[in-house]
Amino acid sequence: MKTVNIQAAKTHLSRLVEEALAGEEIVLAKAGHPLVKLTPFTPPSRRRTLGRLKGMVREQAHCWDPDPSIAEAFSNGPLQPIDP
Repeated sequence: MKTVNIQAAKTHLSRLVEEALAGEEIVLAKAGHPLVKLTPFTPPSRRRTLGRLKGMVREQAHCWDPDPSIAEAFSNGPLQPIDP
C-alpha cells in the first residue's frame, strides 16, 4: 500500500491512476493522516431485477393504524380522531 500526500497526488494524478489500475492500493493523506483510498472501479456483477419480492412481502391490515402509546408520547393526551 502506497501513501501519497494530496498535494503530490494533484501533480501526479495520471500516474497514480495507472498504478491503481495495475492493482496497487494508493492512500491519499493530508498532513500524514490517511483520508481516502484510490482503487480501480469495478462495475456491479449483475443488474438488479425490479419486483423480485413482489407477492412475497405482506403487511397486516392494521399495520398503518396509529399506535396510541406513541401518539401520547408526542402529544398532551390521547390521540383524537379527525372528523372529515
